[in-house]
Amino acid sequence: MYEKYLEVSKEVKDALKNGKPVVALESTIISHGMPYPRNVETALKVEEIIKKEGAVPATIAIIKGKIKVGLSEEEIEYLGKAENVLKTSRRDIPFIISKEMDGATTVASTMIISALAGIKVFATGGIGGVHRGASETFDISADLEELSRTNVAVVCAGVKSILDIGLTLEYLETNGVPVVGYNTEEMPAFYTRKSGFNVDYKVDSPHEIAKALKTKWDLDLRGGMVVANPIEEKYQMDHDLINKAIQDAIIEANKKGIKGKESTPFLLSKVKDITEGQSLESNIQLVYNNARLAAKVALELSNLD
Repeated sequence: MYEKYLEVSKEVKDALKNGKPVVALESTIISHGMPYPRNVETALKVEEIIKKEGAVPATIAIIKGKIKVGLSEEEIEYLGKAENVLKTSRRDIPFIISKEMDGATTVASTMIISALAGIKVFATGGIGGVHRGASETFDISADLEELSRTNVAVVCAGVKSILDIGLTLEYLETNGVPVVGYNTEEMPAFYTRKSGFNVDYKVDSPHEIAKALKTKWDLDLRGGMVVANPIEEKYQMDHDLINKAIQDAIIEANKKGIKGKESTPFLLSKVKDITEGQSLESNIQLVYNNARLAAKVALELSNLD
């Protein structure tokens, strides 16, 4: 039934049909995560990295009411420039489609669409989570609920450090979502390699990750897995500098009453300004790093399947 809403590129369709590795990519990073033209340059470079690792990239978005799995270069350019592209999570999908609008997919909606298309591995920057002060605001990202119900592995640089990492890990544990660290026992904090919080399991190879994923889904243990991949040491930011920038950004967001889905783009943009662009460069490098690992995991998983 859903096929009429879904347009899968020929390259992605052929790869899925022939059991080749495919890596899903979100589009919020294009429309809401970075300024033009860095957003388009980064998106195209991520696809190139995945191809070099032997997998097929599938950037996902909703364009004029059509779900697209595997964007063309022209479509990525369009998203990078277009105005009024809506940040699209689970609740938004039916309205963006029925109103024939443009939507940039978040972690949650990218997971949903990946599962519909049959893609099992997804690379992003960082996942959403429990916002700081959530005990009063109840501001918790839909990404976490999606991880508990949708069978897609998410390779990321941990939880966005603008969030409450400890509470996010508690939420994931409650919902049975495994959080594994790639060559680390500590949960990375997006811009930095350390957070002070432990992961559930340390994994040392893409094969080990793929084997755990296959076992999980063979046993019908519903839900995804967080594969936490620390930013490379040479690209991580100074711990004190980034934490000060985040605190200042949160104070300003509170003063301006910015909440909900607008808070993450605002905070990331503000942190970029405060750090004079350093955070953006780190963000780009960690996305590249995650794309490499995701492609390797997808390749190992396709071999097991």
